Formats: sequence, C-alpha cells, structure tokens
Amino acid sequence: MKTRTSLPRPRAAVLMAISALLLAACAQIPAPTADMAVSEAALNHALGAGAMAGAPAEMALASDKMVQARAALRSGHHESALLLAQEARADARLAEAKTEADKAEKAAAVLGEDSRALRDEMNRKTP
Repeated sequence: MKTRTSLPRPRAAVLMAISALLLAACAQIPAPTADMAVSEAALNHALGAGAMAGAPAEMALASDKMVQARAALRSGHHESALLLAQEARADARLAEAKTEADKAEKAAAVLGEDSRALRDEMNRKTP
C-alpha cells in the first residue's frame, strides 16, 4: 500500500504562490513620507542659511537627489526614495555646514582686523 507524504501538485503550487505573495508584501518598504519631509526641511534650512551661494555644488546635488526621491516615491520605489532622500539630507547639511564655516572664517578675519586696528591705535604715540 502506498502512502503519500507530499501535497498534490496543484495544491502545493497554490500554497507556494500564496507564501511568495505574503513574503513580498511583508518585505515591501512603506512610503518614506517622514524621511522625505525631514529631507525637505533640511534642504529649506540650508537654503535659508545661504547655502546656494556658499556651497552651490552641494546644494545642486541635494536638490537633484530630492527631485529623484520624489519621482521614486511617486512611482512606488520606496527603498530608492528613502535612500535618495537620506542622501539629499546629508548633502544639504554638508552645504549648510560649509556655508556656516565660511561665514565664521569671514567673521574671524574681520575681528582679527578690528583687533589689529585697535592695537595700532593704542600703540600710536600722541603728540
């Protein structure tokens, strides 16, 4: 007498297909709306700090990556959208940091010049 230990082929195929669909549904990344919003805010903050003039290359990269992230989000490529948004955020923060460092260097140079002028004035002999 034969005993069957495996499922009939059609039933096994259906169960495998359902399993594959469930795995695919679980593996899908949700829309990264929060990350997109944080990246947009970082981009706007950098623009407000003058990064377009202070670090134009980095700002161009950040802007381009946000455009690509929005397109990826619209087409349902959530993982790509997330990665691009994170890269755009990093580029925007770098641009802002470079701009702020440049401003600090200029302010330090002005302070140094003012300090030198004040020393010169104090050391000048009065007639």
